[in-house]
Amino acid sequence: MPACTLIYVRFSAWGLALLVANVLVGCAAPVGPSITWDDFNASKWAQMSGLVNDAQTSAVPLKGGWNKLLLPGKKETTYLPAEENGRGILKVHAQSAASMLRQKIHVAPAALGKVRFSWKVTDLIAAADMGDRDLDDAPVRVVLAFDGDRSRFSAKNAMLSELTHALTGEPMPYAVMMYVWSKHRPLGTIIPSPRTDRIRKLVVETGSARLGQWVEFERDIQTDFERTFGEAPGALVAMGVMTDTDNTHATVDAAYGPLSVILQPKP
Repeated sequence: MPACTLIYVRFSAWGLALLVANVLVGCAAPVGPSITWDDFNASKWAQMSGLVNDAQTSAVPLKGGWNKLLLPGKKETTYLPAEENGRGILKVHAQSAASMLRQKIHVAPAALGKVRFSWKVTDLIAAADMGDRDLDDAPVRVVLAFDGDRSRFSAKNAMLSELTHALTGEPMPYAVMMYVWSKHRPLGTIIPSPRTDRIRKLVVETGSARLGQWVEFERDIQTDFERTFGEAPGALVAMGVMTDTDNTHATVDAAYGPLSVILQPKP
């Protein structure tokens, strides 16, 4: 099997879970036209993103590096690292596009603390509705994927998980929680994915009042997961960011600050 196919197989399961669609054979894309993955993972944004122990003030970069997750049949969102006032940021451009930037990790449930992130959005997507499968786009998403007891899946989700594993060798995440900026839904709204209830979005910013400015967050992972899914979280197995405009065919420019998970201190 070609190396590019191996890379695609490694990262395609989450994309299948998000799309609930057939996997198309393909390759993991380069990060962009002017930067290699080695340079990307050496960038200030990547170095400032990762796991943070309770006693630390800065993140420890994760092993394995960040990778772009291609979604079948979709044009790619562009993710390019930059700096702003000495801080690493991630500039994002999507034009009728959808792809994700993710990092595989493993944080045991007992170690789950908070997730820290920030974003800046210039414009919302006028036609988007994250509860409608044909309009499910968002200018910014912070994505956390969790392991869990797949024997509790519904028949539909069990079939999807088996298909994912058969095609990719990687099981579908037990649950995916997304922090999102909505055009109109109230803060705290939980939006189940129209494709599978194992993907749910939690609205943490709404409306246009804070467009064009950095919005900072520090969220308690366990509290948010329990409220979103009605159960305790399993291990955190991946984190990522995603900007997508493929359904509405809009154009969006946004930026993300560093993404880090703050670990609970050991008892």
